[in-house]
Amino acid sequence: MNLGTWLWLFFTLGAISGSLYALFAAVLLRRFGQKPGNLPPSSPDLTILKPLYGAEPGLEANLASFCDQVYQGQVQLLFGIHSPKDPAGTAVAGLKRRFPDHDIELLADGREHGQNPKISNLLNMLPGARYRLIVMADSDIRVGPDYLNQVVSALSAPNVGLVTALYRGFPDAGIWSRLSAASINEHFLPSVLVGLELGLAKPCFGATIALSTDTLQRIGGLGAFVDKLADDYAIGEAVRGLGLKVAIPSMLVGHVCSERSFGELLRHDLRWARTLRLIEPWGYLGLVLTHPLPLAIIAAALNGFGPISWAIIALALACRLSIPIQLRALPHGQKSSLLLSPVRDLLSFAVFLLSFLPGSVSWRGREYCAGRGGTLS
Repeated sequence: MNLGTWLWLFFTLGAISGSLYALFAAVLLRRFGQKPGNLPPSSPDLTILKPLYGAEPGLEANLASFCDQVYQGQVQLLFGIHSPKDPAGTAVAGLKRRFPDHDIELLADGREHGQNPKISNLLNMLPGARYRLIVMADSDIRVGPDYLNQVVSALSAPNVGLVTALYRGFPDAGIWSRLSAASINEHFLPSVLVGLELGLAKPCFGATIALSTDTLQRIGGLGAFVDKLADDYAIGEAVRGLGLKVAIPSMLVGHVCSERSFGELLRHDLRWARTLRLIEPWGYLGLVLTHPLPLAIIAAALNGFGPISWAIIALALACRLSIPIQLRALPHGQKSSLLLSPVRDLLSFAVFLLSFLPGSVSWRGREYCAGRGGTLS
């Protein structure tokens, strides 16, 4: 066989393997959505740390979801900003008026302890935490009323040192935010579920990091992660290094997507793609199989778009669409556009290829170079 035939065979097998992967991921999505929630054996008092930066779309609604909790223990809500002029403070002021009986505090502290501004913000807040159980969550996360019960229940299991949470995307407005949410829902979430099922993934997400202050001290405190791009992943690895488990409860929290332009979407996608490539290079390379539709199109182009090629394209498209269809059946699931799904698939494949090119990552208005292991400079 000549080189063209070998390439056609390679991309064809990749497309078929990717189609089977998509069906497997859809089954796991369905199974995950059917898992029941659990109530904790007790409700210890806890502190929620929320690092804030700027007036993000939907910020007050995101923060309010952490106040609307059906939880028996005392909850301290501690919000941190780098400057008293940060407009995020207005959202916290609105929260105090809306929930006057809640323990809500805003701290403004501009000290920087390293290259990662979020970790600096958390470090500045941490001395104000009154309780030994700490729950950290990013500012763009929105949760349901049973969130704390689910987190504390998972953390109370034997040998569990940290709890994190899977998340799904919710578009804030416009086509670009919808494409961003589709990336989370149709690529990130299924790949994590497959990785967990096969024992290939060891995730920890900034959407939720819950642990005791004792465990935090044992991993060196937050100061050990001030120069990490993927600080959440590094914290999870450090906890596992103690011989403790990182648990993921059977719930999804919401990640609010607010991209307003193609450039903003591309910068966000490339930051995540390059971060994954840096921390898990071989696992990231294997993600090529999560793009069966582009692989099928490339194979068809190599073969002149014959009947077999069109059949493989149709197979890849049908299998990929099983994922957004199944997403609708999840709790609080939103209808995603099936017409948008193939566009997202092609864009995700382009981002996958671009992520191998050298370049910086854009984060909160700053440009960083990320070295091996995800160290920022």
